[in-house]
Amino acid sequence: MVDARGYACPKPVLMTEAEINKTNADEIIVLVDNRTAENNVANFAMSKGYKVTHDREGRDFKLILKK
Repeated sequence: MVDARGYACPKPVLMTEAEINKTNADEIIVLVDNRTAENNVANFAMSKGYKVTHDREGRDFKLILKK
C-alpha cells in the first residue's frame, strides 16, 4: 500500500512508481487526499497497464490498481 496523503504532485505518482517497480504486484492500493493526485496517479497507473478503481473514504481517495 502507498500512503501518499499529504503530498502534492508529483510525489504521489513517484511513490506509486516506486511501489510498482519494487513489488510488481498484481494489486496496489494508493491513498491520496486531493483530486489532482487522484487523477495523476490513475493516469500513470493506466499507462503502466493497470486498471484503476476509485473509492472515496471521507476526505481521502482510495485507488485500487489491478493488472
